[in-house]
Amino acid sequence: MAAAQPGKRRLALVGLGHRGVGMWGRELVADYHPWIELVGLCDSNPLRRERAPATIGIEVPVYAGLGEMLRDTRPDTVIVCVPDDLHDEAIVQALEAGADVITEKPMAVTAAQCRRILDAERRTGRRVDVAFNYRYTPTFAKVKELLLSGAIGELQSVDFHWYLDVQHGADYFRRWHARRDRSGSLFVHKASHHFDLLNWFVQARPAEVFARGELRRYGRRGPFRGQRCRGCEHAARCEFHLDIGQDPWLHGLYEEASRHDGYLRDACVFREEIDIPDTMSACLRYESGVQVSYSLNTYMPIEGYQLALNGLHGRIEVRQHERHPWPQPPADEIHVLPNRGTATRIWVPHGPRGHFGGDAGLQDRLFKPATPDSLGQRAGAEAGAWAALCGVAAMRSVESGRSEPVALGTETD
Repeated sequence: MAAAQPGKRRLALVGLGHRGVGMWGRELVADYHPWIELVGLCDSNPLRRERAPATIGIEVPVYAGLGEMLRDTRPDTVIVCVPDDLHDEAIVQALEAGADVITEKPMAVTAAQCRRILDAERRTGRRVDVAFNYRYTPTFAKVKELLLSGAIGELQSVDFHWYLDVQHGADYFRRWHARRDRSGSLFVHKASHHFDLLNWFVQARPAEVFARGELRRYGRRGPFRGQRCRGCEHAARCEFHLDIGQDPWLHGLYEEASRHDGYLRDACVFREEIDIPDTMSACLRYESGVQVSYSLNTYMPIEGYQLALNGLHGRIEVRQHERHPWPQPPADEIHVLPNRGTATRIWVPHGPRGHFGGDAGLQDRLFKPATPDSLGQRAGAEAGAWAALCGVAAMRSVESGRSEPVALGTETD
């Protein structure tokens, strides 16, 4: 085991895909090196293991197995960036080795996995942080500040509608996310971000959800299908064709590595095995009585969301487009509309780096000493569980046609 640099937090990273070597590798080392030391890397794919140190810009031991890395490097914190269905195993293994954990969302994809993580956290006395970076975007932080200030009185209901454009939305259906056993569906994988924001805004536990979800655009709905985009006979007439060779980053991370694990980063969005909805809506009720109307669509001409929070004394509205046909302003507009009095507009500038400043805000809170948390943005395992459980209950409701409880459930789940 290498000697620790005095005063630095020892980090190890498991999962060397796009998010791992990017935000949690290269960016972390570049921007937070005064406070952290990355001491080990782990991935099941030998080519990614070979290339990751140079991509990140460090020289550290690289491992095929998490257990070996934990024994050799004895990290203070393990960052988990493996596929969603593998999160619980990696998190629990790291906790039991005496490390804290930072995990990408969703924390888990089933109620049983959530229970296992919560039990391990209590048993070991270590901490799990969930990377809910949207809490740290300047616009959502401002909305939280307005709610806490009483700007619209006691919150009563929320309308929250998220749009993925045909570029971003289709990408989920090319990858492992399109299988429910891997991602839990986009109600869990993508919407856990949104359910967490709702839980954070409402400040109460979600109680039940009634949801609808259908596969309307991708999978078996497609007019033709193949195995993957590369070499596909339908490439010339497929609006979703991806030439992975034109993206050196994806080609280096996935295409060349696929000969070792068979994972295709450009799988056909119309393949028959896709079993998750692409068009989703849900109504949630919270223990406090707050009601929520939510939707997620994955093949829109715009990327972004519409959010409205309705209180006893007014309403907050935000409409934000991350990608759209007109120029992107460098700030988001929030409308604060009191029932009586003067409406106001608040312009919130975008922050640096990914997610309009959300990535940087999250990493500042996790790694810079004495960073304040007056808004309660830091999200632990409880927050991770309740966000994932909203999506799990939503998928149960899609199947049952009934309202379903949002709960950890029983050992038979």
